[in-house]
Amino acid sequence: MNQEMTNSARKRVLSGMRPTGRLHLGNYMGALKNWVGLQHQYECYFFIADYHALTTDYADTSALKQNVAEVVLDFLAAGLDPALCTIFRQSRVPAHFALNDLLAMITPLSWLERVPTYKDQQEQLREKDLATYGFLGYPLLQSADILLYQPEFVPVGQDQAAHVEITREIARRFNHLYGAKRSVLVAAGSDKERLAELEQQDDVRQILPEPKVLLTPSPKLPGTDGRKMSKSYGNTLLLSDPEAELRAKLKTMVTDPARVRRTDPGNPEVCPVFDLHKVFSTPEVQANAAEGCRTAGIGCIQCKSWVADAIVAELAPMQERRRHFEANPGEVAAILEDGAQQANARAAQTMQQVYAAVGLD
Repeated sequence: MNQEMTNSARKRVLSGMRPTGRLHLGNYMGALKNWVGLQHQYECYFFIADYHALTTDYADTSALKQNVAEVVLDFLAAGLDPALCTIFRQSRVPAHFALNDLLAMITPLSWLERVPTYKDQQEQLREKDLATYGFLGYPLLQSADILLYQPEFVPVGQDQAAHVEITREIARRFNHLYGAKRSVLVAAGSDKERLAELEQQDDVRQILPEPKVLLTPSPKLPGTDGRKMSKSYGNTLLLSDPEAELRAKLKTMVTDPARVRRTDPGNPEVCPVFDLHKVFSTPEVQANAAEGCRTAGIGCIQCKSWVADAIVAELAPMQERRRHFEANPGEVAAILEDGAQQANARAAQTMQQVYAAVGLD
């Protein structure tokens, strides 16, 4: 079985999530559910990106500690298993910043300025002063996060695939500058035969291997206002929402605007509620909801009730696990401590190679 394979026999995967507080269904379907599946197949490192929280929220860090705690609980509640993957806080592995600083020496400023999200976020977050070195350099820190663990894959949805490309470019530049003779000589020492052998290997230059994108399912998941589910919109359904609160939120969810009255037929394909049905409901319930909508055989309240049933069933085992970990904070602390030790050990291997390559060994 995959989970019985040793880490050395499995390809490595790395991903992380910023701590913005309790996670919502969009976070789960867009990333976390995929991670839970990947841990059975790959050697996985999943981290809480608390350094990254400072790139936009440096002025007020009062909620950072609690936000980290909430994300860890949701990781574990969703099914990430510390026996199958490594879960850790970014800030507990100093090598993230060490590699970031070394990569900063070789990364052209223009590469950072052209990242699409740089100007987009400055526009969206006008109330914050984002004219900082840290915000400009967040794609570089993100690259360091990835390359530090030398993963084969970074799991992302189709819309995020481009974000990995700058990491590949930085790795390529580093390997071009430092991956040639020096690393060969370090590896071979005075063994001329070994040196000749290493010089023939294509992977000699790959001190920082270019990670590949691992495309994962990322279904459309609207919030209660019909827009993409996001905390900034205040339209989320949290993984930890009690059943009554979740049902109350869904009752307010926007539907097909053509259904003004109960007797008006609708079009499920333009209804945000039906988008949730596509993700969470059985084919039978989906068919009934679609038919009822088109014929005005059911009202929107009934349709919302059915999707609420499906979401409640999906979240029930997660919320049970969350209650367990909430009641056992020492267990959570031990998981993070163990994860930090594993992550630091793996990061040290990379940094040993990096320091040797740049002449700092």
